[in-house]
Amino acid sequence: MLKHKSLKLLIAMLGACLVTGCGVAIKYSFSGASIPPDAKTFSVAYFPNNATMVSPILSSTLTDALVDIFTRRTRLMQVDEGGDFAFEGEITNYTSTTASVSSDDNALLNRLTITVKVRFTNALDEKASFNQTFSAYEDYESTQLLTEVEGTLIPEIVDKLVTDIFQASASNW
Repeated sequence: MLKHKSLKLLIAMLGACLVTGCGVAIKYSFSGASIPPDAKTFSVAYFPNNATMVSPILSSTLTDALVDIFTRRTRLMQVDEGGDFAFEGEITNYTSTTASVSSDDNALLNRLTITVKVRFTNALDEKASFNQTFSAYEDYESTQLLTEVEGTLIPEIVDKLVTDIFQASASNW
């Protein structure tokens, strides 16, 4: 009987350690973000579209989505520039290519790919800063013109991109 009580006590103590012991230097959240407690602000500069092919809505869609994900998933406050987490960059690629071909060499699917170069500065931990390229794509039927589908595809691709950027900058995985 004493052995059984000791085992219960040990399990309870281990559980308490697991629940309380994880938040020492980093603040965790259900969003997957692990933002240092000293971080208070973030800034996102406008991401110009420097790709050969340009979509008029892409720069603002990407910039707004990056602001939105940090506003929704963190406690950080947005500032115009010089945030504890600062983002700047450019769209370097916006292309539509053939993704799938039939046996008689006809295109079945096309692929819209967007590539973004991001310069992330973590003012509190310079080692966490990075210059990195992110790329994402969506496929669409070759019977459709890009102009018919890009209004739907761009938000889907941008969502993938900002999720990757968020995880790279705000997650300690």
